[in-house]
Amino acid sequence: MVVLFVGVVLTSHWMPLGIEKGFWRNLLLVAILIGGFQGFYFAVEHFYERIMRFFLAHKLVFLSIPGLIVLFGYMGWLGFGTLFGFVPRVAEKVGVRPEAVQQTGFWSAMTYRFPGLGKEFMPPLDEGSYLYMPTTMPHASIGEALDVIQKQDRAIRAIPEVDSVVGKIGRADTALDPAPVNMIETVITYKPEYITDKDGRRASFRYDKKRQAFVRDNGELIPDPRGKPFRQWREQIHTPDDIWKEIVDAAQVPGTTTAPKLQPIAARIVMLQSGMRAPMGVKVKGPDLESVEQGGIEIERFLKEVQSVEPAAVIADRIIGKPYLEIDIDREAIARYGMQIEDIQNVIEVAVGGVRLTTTVEGRKRFPVRVRYPRELRDQVETLERVLVTGMDGAQIPLTQLAEIRYVRGPEAVKSEDTFLIGYVLFDKKPGFAEVDVVEACQRYLDSKQATGELTLPPGVTYRFAGNYENQIHAQKTLAVILPLTLFIIFMLIYFQFRSVITTAIVFCTVFVCWGGGLTLIWLYGQGWFLDARILGVDLRELFQIHTVNMSIAIWVGFLALFGIASDDGVLVCTYLDQRFAEVKPSTITEIREATIYAGKRRVRACLMTTATTVLALLPVLTSTGRGSDIMLPMSLPSFGGMLAEVFVMFVAAVLYCWMQERKLSHRM
Repeated sequence: MVVLFVGVVLTSHWMPLGIEKGFWRNLLLVAILIGGFQGFYFAVEHFYERIMRFFLAHKLVFLSIPGLIVLFGYMGWLGFGTLFGFVPRVAEKVGVRPEAVQQTGFWSAMTYRFPGLGKEFMPPLDEGSYLYMPTTMPHASIGEALDVIQKQDRAIRAIPEVDSVVGKIGRADTALDPAPVNMIETVITYKPEYITDKDGRRASFRYDKKRQAFVRDNGELIPDPRGKPFRQWREQIHTPDDIWKEIVDAAQVPGTTTAPKLQPIAARIVMLQSGMRAPMGVKVKGPDLESVEQGGIEIERFLKEVQSVEPAAVIADRIIGKPYLEIDIDREAIARYGMQIEDIQNVIEVAVGGVRLTTTVEGRKRFPVRVRYPRELRDQVETLERVLVTGMDGAQIPLTQLAEIRYVRGPEAVKSEDTFLIGYVLFDKKPGFAEVDVVEACQRYLDSKQATGELTLPPGVTYRFAGNYENQIHAQKTLAVILPLTLFIIFMLIYFQFRSVITTAIVFCTVFVCWGGGLTLIWLYGQGWFLDARILGVDLRELFQIHTVNMSIAIWVGFLALFGIASDDGVLVCTYLDQRFAEVKPSTITEIREATIYAGKRRVRACLMTTATTVLALLPVLTSTGRGSDIMLPMSLPSFGGMLAEVFVMFVAAVLYCWMQERKLSHRM
């Protein structure tokens, strides 16, 4: 009765299949999952003595199983080529060419199957909105840019899944916003897949099964706890990425660039860290703006050829190209009329820029009053040439006789960093690739092109990659200190418990087995065949959100949590083994094995309870959706995979302990 009550309560809160599948189908799935794990653990407990006797009689055969788990885990993490990279080097020393080894069918197949896990700083979070940041051409006027943003807003707002669209162009009157006039910022909020209540749960509405349609009252859905959730996305839209593709297709306007996929919060963080409006980019530095622009365009051309880079998202800054109206005053001409440069500049200021005369006060509002020529007298070079300047004798002299008026190309914005002028080349990755891997591939490709002479940068121009890539490098250096320190602390705590290096090493081996189990599960999540089945009409890959998971800070946080609980069963088993051997003092191999089996039988249930509670507690996390699930899934995978391998730990610890005692006995004899 207690198990049934817990199952009903868990189902009502968990609902792994969703509300639309009904309570009883969800309860059946929960019973299958929990019953399956519990049945497996009961079987292990029931047949523990037989299993242990077989393992003790065939120690090497058994120890090869956790050894393979560790090998597969590390091979999935680092990649076959990296883990066994020493083989071609050894072959070369014995006279075999490394290419002969690397071109064999076995090596190629294993390298393809185990390429290694991708690396990124953090998994992308679903903010429920996008930040679309394209740019117009530098020579586009404000009026043309406003027309572009209005067209884009109308096109994006027409997408059924979009809830609201707010576009901004230019910048506020503050030095804290360096956005140029041609940069568009559009915040797009999209509707959730299903209508939810105030607690974030899917709301149900009255549904007519005969008509296969929702019942409406004056066009409004009618809430009904026994109804069905209302899906707001079209059938062809399955993920937020599909919505982004619709946005990119709808927002294409001639004269504008595309934009990398950004979300408002993540984009602001990246912009504060690197100054770029993309998670990945190249900072090009040089002595002058022309060289920087030329170098950026060259890098842009080659980045589009990298396989893992989205070609349409590669955008280099067009620094030079903004049209400027330049008025070059002829000093000799104004001297003939007895005028000074200040006289000409005052006329130009009043005619074109305007002069602030006063300020009107309307309540709490203040408005400056400026005086200048009407637009039709200053919007073209020909009209400006006819602006009259009063000479010393009162004569009205056209400006064209006193100055040369012309258009010149110049920079729209001047950026500098580390005393160098700088420009950006922004790019984005294709789906299925990790950020760090993409940046490293781009770096290798550019280096190869420079080595062959295909990529030639102007003198004095250098480049470096920036963005989230830098965060990952910093985090990698930090983890290089934290992980060994954590493992050392765990080792010392275990040593203080047993006061034996050998026993401590036995327990510590269980940590690596669980580590291998976690890495193996992460690798399996990237395989298309893993859990490719259906239960109760539900795809298990969709239920457990199986997709490629890259190594990130979230993954390593999960491993740090795993390290803290991975040694529990080993400590539990070895503690009672010490007590049992101190009590019976076995003198033969048979007595040693019997003492090992006796101690294991007394502690197998406690070990299985530790493992089962962790595994069952993580099941709802693996099937969770909505806000926060993006980060919880990578954090829980190491612990879940490690605790699945924990079943071997109590056997590993006991077998190694028995082996150690047998070796001691053989030395005494």
